[in-house]
Amino acid sequence: MSKRRTVASRLGSAAMAAAHGYEEIDNQRPQAAAEAIPMHRLSTHLHSRKNSDVSTGMSSTFSVDTPLMATAEDLDERISIPSMDLEDSARGRAQAGVFDDANSNSNGKKRGKARTEPLNPLDNNFKKSKYPANVVSNNKYNIITFLPIVLFEQFKFFFNLYFLLVALSQFVPQLRIGYLFTYVGPLVFVLAVTMAKEWHDDHARKKRDKEANSQRYTRVTADGPIVVPSAKIRVGDFVLIEKNQRVPADMLLLRTTESSGACFVRTDQLDGETDWKLRIAVPPTQKLHDNMDLFALHGSVYADAPHKDIYDFVGTLTIDSGLPSVDSDTLPVTVPLGAENTLWANTTLASGSAVGYVIYTGRDTRAAMNTGHAKTKVGILDSEVNRLSKILFVVTLALSLAMVALDGFKAVWYITLFRFLILLSSIIPISLRVNLDMGKSFYSMTIERDSEIPGSVVRNSMIPEELGRIEYCLTDKTGTLTRNEMELKRIHMGVMAYTLETSDEVTRHVRANLKDRVPASASADQLSSLADSSLAAAAGSGAASLSVGHGKARRDMPQRVFDMVESLALCHNVTPAEDSAAAADDAASMHDERVGVAVARPMSYQASSPDEIAIIKWTELVGVVLAERTLTSITLRLDALIPESQGDHGTAPTLVYDILHVFPFTSESKRMGVVVKSRLTGDIYFIQKGADSVMTRIVQYNDWLDEECGNMARDGLRTLVVGRKRLSKEAYKRFEAAYQRAKVTVVGRAEAIQHVVSEYLENDLELLGLTGVEDRLQDNVRATLELLGNAGIKVWMLTGDKVETATCVAVSAKLVRRDQLIHVISGLRTAHEVNDALETLRTLSDCCLIIDGDSLQVTLDFFRDEFVQVASTLSAVVCCRCSPTQKADIVRLIQKFTRKRVLAVGDGGNDVSMIQAANVGVGLVGKEGKQASLAADFSINQFSFLARLLMWHGRNSYKRSAKLAQFVIHRGLIISIMQVVFSALFYFAPIALFQGMLLVGYTTVYTMAPVFSLVLDRDVTEDIAMLYPELYAELTKGRSLSYKTFFTWLLISIYQGGALMMIALWLFDTEFIHVVSIAFTGLVLNELLMVALEIRTWHRWMIWSILGSLIIYIASIWVLPAYFDASFIMSAPFVWKTVVITAVSSVPLYIIKAIRRIYAPPAYAKLT
Repeated sequence: MSKRRTVASRLGSAAMAAAHGYEEIDNQRPQAAAEAIPMHRLSTHLHSRKNSDVSTGMSSTFSVDTPLMATAEDLDERISIPSMDLEDSARGRAQAGVFDDANSNSNGKKRGKARTEPLNPLDNNFKKSKYPANVVSNNKYNIITFLPIVLFEQFKFFFNLYFLLVALSQFVPQLRIGYLFTYVGPLVFVLAVTMAKEWHDDHARKKRDKEANSQRYTRVTADGPIVVPSAKIRVGDFVLIEKNQRVPADMLLLRTTESSGACFVRTDQLDGETDWKLRIAVPPTQKLHDNMDLFALHGSVYADAPHKDIYDFVGTLTIDSGLPSVDSDTLPVTVPLGAENTLWANTTLASGSAVGYVIYTGRDTRAAMNTGHAKTKVGILDSEVNRLSKILFVVTLALSLAMVALDGFKAVWYITLFRFLILLSSIIPISLRVNLDMGKSFYSMTIERDSEIPGSVVRNSMIPEELGRIEYCLTDKTGTLTRNEMELKRIHMGVMAYTLETSDEVTRHVRANLKDRVPASASADQLSSLADSSLAAAAGSGAASLSVGHGKARRDMPQRVFDMVESLALCHNVTPAEDSAAAADDAASMHDERVGVAVARPMSYQASSPDEIAIIKWTELVGVVLAERTLTSITLRLDALIPESQGDHGTAPTLVYDILHVFPFTSESKRMGVVVKSRLTGDIYFIQKGADSVMTRIVQYNDWLDEECGNMARDGLRTLVVGRKRLSKEAYKRFEAAYQRAKVTVVGRAEAIQHVVSEYLENDLELLGLTGVEDRLQDNVRATLELLGNAGIKVWMLTGDKVETATCVAVSAKLVRRDQLIHVISGLRTAHEVNDALETLRTLSDCCLIIDGDSLQVTLDFFRDEFVQVASTLSAVVCCRCSPTQKADIVRLIQKFTRKRVLAVGDGGNDVSMIQAANVGVGLVGKEGKQASLAADFSINQFSFLARLLMWHGRNSYKRSAKLAQFVIHRGLIISIMQVVFSALFYFAPIALFQGMLLVGYTTVYTMAPVFSLVLDRDVTEDIAMLYPELYAELTKGRSLSYKTFFTWLLISIYQGGALMMIALWLFDTEFIHVVSIAFTGLVLNELLMVALEIRTWHRWMIWSILGSLIIYIASIWVLPAYFDASFIMSAPFVWKTVVITAVSSVPLYIIKAIRRIYAPPAYAKLT
């Protein structure tokens, strides 16, 4: 594995501590020694194991053999490092928990048992049945469960169960009416279509899972590396992970390419956080010469039982033999393990390469345990149709009882009752299920073929009409609303402001400030002489040539700009990543350790925060490049001085600075600082940057900072205030002495250290400027969120990021309106605090609520109902620091307490639980993979596609399905009403009016195509649907399919059925023998006219379906002579009388509809 100079080999406060004299720590006082180490960035990334340690009886500190991120020479030193407290002390516990009382365990419910496995794969017999296979599984069925589950899902609805009973009744001779296939055939067809559809969808899921499980990884074996698919990885394997490769299983980090044993991982697909996390290899295995030495070790690995908490892990590594350079008397060696020593599945290795020991696979991984299982989703329209079918059954039962009662309950009346129930079973049309399912498939096909939203995939074709009923949209932030690409948009320095467009002006100022002090054409010898003279001048006068005007003295603009750029280039945790060959070239160009020249080349950077990289890229843009960083120094390359004749690949002078102290950023301090010393001038500076809320009291008085911070915040920029203080040698010595005394304090060490820093450093800083960094949004996010808001959809943003970051994105994305109040709730710990916060929230009529994960957990523990009642009325809510489990639980809470339809959209593995819990899950194809896309009901390529998916496709799917359902119900009701009239006139006998092919043909060849063509209808155009999102709000009220519309269609059916039968008998009283053909002809013509009446926008296929059905019916007159007398039907009296019958049943409805359109038009009609 090639050596790369990455951030992991040069950053980390533990190693920084070792480099600054913290190695000699009294092993008899491990706690005191531990607290003395300033943990650079580790406090931000590594969670406390305090709870786990208490429960297992382990000490709250652990010993390792090497200082973290130290040099190779330091590996033999021994220090004690504490378990690190996270920036939010309770976050691990809160995020692991769920809102259900049954799952309130802080570590989440554990599954399985703790395990102890041999360290060496050669000692492992790999029992296949012991642990789950390492496979991704999103499918709902297998070969055994497919049939019973599908049948259960179908017959749990009253609608389908009713037809099953009707079909079974036809096997009883006393209850049989007509042909058996008339009732059994349609049911079998419906079940066949449904099962085929479910099989197709599940097969597609299995195919996608197979693709994910086939990803190739390198397994390290005693015979050399072999490549295996992800599904073949087992507990106890050694697996090699390369840079930017997804981790396939939960692993213990044994070795990295960095001598320190450190590496960074990206966890945004697991917890949604954008910051990279630092992970540390187990020290004994890291010190091995190469990977093959692992097979010389013999011992065991203990890991606690699998559970959900991604921030908690308790384990030990015991080495019994095979450890080089260790006396056998000291064996066995036991090393405690924590979350900082693990690589969880679905994270991505961001630096170097690493070898891990697999501890959990498949469903035991943290990612899988935080992911909900796929479930069968049922749309609200299906539930509404199911409720209506129960009403139709009551109607059927009432009509049957009425017929039996009017007949006087003669003889075996109950048999007659059952025969009437079967005879009138068409009131609940089984063809409704077929038509709705076929409609869903058509809507799905339309979505996938829409050129305006290319790449969209419908993975669950059972719920497209749900897209038209959404009232809550819960969205992830990173990768969904934003690209996670930070960009420095603005720099403000009090009297001047600079943007990306004016960066060339900044470059000119930098060049003007440097050209007289560091000549661009200077040789290495000349630079060394310049350094000597600068140091001499500094010693003699206290002011160096490069620092003239530094401090409080008045300076010209080039000097002020350079000071700002220089401070930004020094105060950070970024490290450039270059190949070893390039680094060697730079080293060869150095003349001495103070200055030198280097060849300009494009740089790449690594850091735990993308904000830091954005700032360093801006300093590179203006000509001050971070060329190199080690544990103790920073080298800046002054590309601004490269002569234009040399282009972008000339040589540039370099300046070197010693790193004396680093004070890392934490969420409590909200700032980071660094003490550096210029090797060129000898000047010592304390540079600090942080949030304006804390920096305002640290920097010197000014009259512009608050105003500009507000301006940038309103523009959605993430602000950092930058200040600097020059320290004399005497001042620095006083600080260093006080700092060392504070470090050895036994009680209250952290407070003592912070007091020293505040007293000696964090006061009277010169305010250099203010930076504004933008997290670049996805295309058209602002317009999409605005459109969703206008459509009456309440948007909640659920993110794993911190409050400040989420707030900036909410403002930038216009989730928060410009005039809207932002109300932040954070840091709540008690019920009293929660109650006060809710009381305050109730007084705010319209605001955007921003709440952190810990406060949310406490709020829901004490005042769940009250919080959801208040929050659900707000137009926008932002929940920060949410774990995957919390996201899913928030979805379920909204569903439970509002009874509204919830849509969840995300792009990462951490969003899968939320997507599966929502009524509609939408997955974006993200940069880090397709986990969310594969688990979602709908997959799209960018967030802005959601607008068209809801406003256009959602509208059409719901409106069309509602109309289709009601028309099919009407089609069944009208023929049943005719049957009731017929039986009533013929002495209440349960004799079928239409039998055999007429009954089957009525719902298939004669009317199916025209009725189904309603899926092509639309009430508004695409442009109007997108231009007036307010129309969408009408859909959420469910008025297109309601009890009102249902009873309207019921009355229409009663009128038309009665009119058709009564007028037919009256006009054809002399041809009574032909009543069947008379009534049936009128029925078919009436249905074709009713279809034409309901169409709002004609399509050519609608015309062809109506004409085709009419031609088929006319042709069947000769094909089915048993049912039709062709000579009678072709006679003139039959024709004009049939026209009269049809007109009486249909024309009044046309008149009523025309009057309603004039005096009570629908909302959309006013726009067309």
